[in-house]
Amino acid sequence: MSRIAVKLGVLATAPRLPATLLLAAAFALLAARPSAASDSREKAQGRPAAQEPPISESYRIGPEDLLQISVWKNEAMSVTVPVRPDGMISLPLLHDVPAAGLTPLQLRDLLVRRLADYVQDPEVSVIVREVHSFKVSVVGEVAHPGRFEMKSRTTILDLLAQAGGFTEFASRSRVVVLRSQGQKVERIPFNYNKAVSDGLAGNIELRPGDIVLVP
Repeated sequence: MSRIAVKLGVLATAPRLPATLLLAAAFALLAARPSAASDSREKAQGRPAAQEPPISESYRIGPEDLLQISVWKNEAMSVTVPVRPDGMISLPLLHDVPAAGLTPLQLRDLLVRRLADYVQDPEVSVIVREVHSFKVSVVGEVAHPGRFEMKSRTTILDLLAQAGGFTEFASRSRVVVLRSQGQKVERIPFNYNKAVSDGLAGNIELRPGDIVLVP
């Protein structure tokens, strides 16, 4: 007898399970195995929400920044407020308080001193929730001149990249950063070609209000 005939004979004599029993077993296996969607939901629920990177302690608060002021055991004084264009914030009891130009720790110390007249041993925290004051401009021979709002420390090369780079007529060695210093305007020269060839050693870190001029 050939091998094929033997195999067919074995298959023919093998016991067959009822179709209903096979379907029941299949459903039981599917029910016992958690779906990929449920797995992802469980992981998402167990994972803490992503947090924004903390603001540096040396960061200087500016107009339009959003601040969260918390006073321990005093909900009436705990508020989230924007910094006004004049650099002040408005708080209960204290009314107008200067905030622009201060670090969060400096503003905290100022609020502690001011609140001492109303609250015994006040404990205050200041958190910068949103940064809107770090605005710099680029004009001249770049692909997309304009004003840009930055969220972190930014160099002149970062800004030029956001502006789409130079046009074909740009004088890359004669770029100038205009920086306001009180009543004066400081002109800081920047040579793009030299900065790139020197390993970015000449890359300038920008400050709020800087204007980059590309002739």
